[in-house]
Amino acid sequence: MLGLVLGLAACQQGLRDANQTELLWPDGAPRARGKLGADRPMLYWCLPPPEKRTGLAAVVAAGGSYGHQLGLGTEGVETARWLASQGITAVIVRYRVHNLRDYDHADFLADGKRAVRTLRARADALGVDPERIGMFGFSAGGHLASSVAIHCAQDEGRADTTDEIERASCRIAFAVMVYPVITLDDRWAHRRSRRNMLGGIGPTSPALRRSLSTDTQVTPTTAPGFLVHSTRDHKVPFQNSVLYHDALVRNKVPSELWIFDDGGHGVGLARDESGHMPMMSTWPQRCLKWILAATRRP
Repeated sequence: MLGLVLGLAACQQGLRDANQTELLWPDGAPRARGKLGADRPMLYWCLPPPEKRTGLAAVVAAGGSYGHQLGLGTEGVETARWLASQGITAVIVRYRVHNLRDYDHADFLADGKRAVRTLRARADALGVDPERIGMFGFSAGGHLASSVAIHCAQDEGRADTTDEIERASCRIAFAVMVYPVITLDDRWAHRRSRRNMLGGIGPTSPALRRSLSTDTQVTPTTAPGFLVHSTRDHKVPFQNSVLYHDALVRNKVPSELWIFDDGGHGVGLARDESGHMPMMSTWPQRCLKWILAATRRP
């Protein structure tokens, strides 16, 4: 619990103080390549004051092409601070990336699932409704959020373990995906994310590429989605969001898609201090309204 208390300070000060973080996998991550920082994914907690708690919570996954975590500040800390200011408990996950350690899609997904399980396992202590936990993902983190939305849809946790966290479900109630990487199709793929997803290897089977293109994996049990993109995104084409939104609609899963003609890639909350993103800067409040409606209890 000390880590949770310290997490509020971590949110306020950024990610500089390692004493205000906790290991995602205290006993070592599965398939860890070693014991360097890159092998030790972390959680950074950002808690709203008790009097502001709404019962909502979210895991935040920044972008970085699955190769780095340079988005942790703009997309991670700023988003978690904003969520906490709205009474939403937030935890930033610094998941493993390919970089020089040869991690791949299986490791990224394992870390995303574990982050959600950790949040749900501590729901009571955090004043969180376990059925109102979601995930925010930016760029490659958006791919991770969509993967969790799909692969955890019917997950109820592992009954064959004494690990309290692994016994918890990784199911989420909603996924917010901002300029997400979705497809590995050559027409719209973000090639660097695809390469890192595949472990930096060369040509792979069409079946594997399809299985990692989350728009092809959506089912009626996939978590509802809120998607944000810009036509000016020159890194991840906005068609990625269109593909995923259309897949949700086909499967009758609630989805909302906003494509803006300003903004771009890597803008996070799109704070518009310079006046260059009057439209894209509206996405956080639109998203908050959607989340409250999507998770409203009967």
